[in-house]
Amino acid sequence: MAGRLKIAVVKFASCSGCQGVLLDAEEELPFLVNNYLDIQYFIEATSRIGDGPYDLALVEGSISVPEDLKRVQEIREKSKIVATIGACATAGGIQALRNWASLNDFSRTVYLNPQWVASLDKSTPVSEHIKVDYELNGCPISKQQLLDFITSVVIGKRPRIERNSVCVECKRLGNVCVLVANKLPCMGPVTKAGCGALCPSYGRDCYSCFGPFEDVNVESLKEKFKEIGLKDYEILHKFREFTGYSKQFREVKV
Repeated sequence: MAGRLKIAVVKFASCSGCQGVLLDAEEELPFLVNNYLDIQYFIEATSRIGDGPYDLALVEGSISVPEDLKRVQEIREKSKIVATIGACATAGGIQALRNWASLNDFSRTVYLNPQWVASLDKSTPVSEHIKVDYELNGCPISKQQLLDFITSVVIGKRPRIERNSVCVECKRLGNVCVLVANKLPCMGPVTKAGCGALCPSYGRDCYSCFGPFEDVNVESLKEKFKEIGLKDYEILHKFREFTGYSKQFREVKV
């Protein structure tokens, strides 16, 4: 892409952790900004407010309140490329746990005056409302993945998005399978790679913060979980964490 990349980093409902990953790139970010990036909008980092158009919009957070609906459409209209970053933007996030219950019940329990709280019934991924060009998964996203993505856009190369499972990463690292050997309820077989098999490398089971990959075999993993002794409600809870409202996980039944 010729010239400096006009970039916007936009937040919806989230913890800001994925934006923090970009700010954490303390060695790489100054070089990119000085030479290749023109940051037009990034509330976490600068008071500058550029109205666009943008070459690239990095969107963090789920769509959770009514005003988000209009704002996310505006971002799409102003941006050549829209990339969602993190579990909230790609799968609804931990706040999407409310999608399986009554929002009114939650509001009455938490707020003294729930009628003052404007919220959508569901917390949804950005892709349910606009066309998304790329999705970077994770909770939070991987710093290296984000830097590789931005660099690819800068040089006009098609970004490479990981398509394998966490199991492939474990094989590359020579990890012993915690599901087979230790009978831990690992979500690695249905989870998109990108984290470097962080949890299994420390003998822990993956909990799918990077979400499902395409053509995932949910039924097979459910049967394996039953074999190692998980109860139905425990299996359901495994699929309803950070990325539970992704299209591959949301309809899981036991």
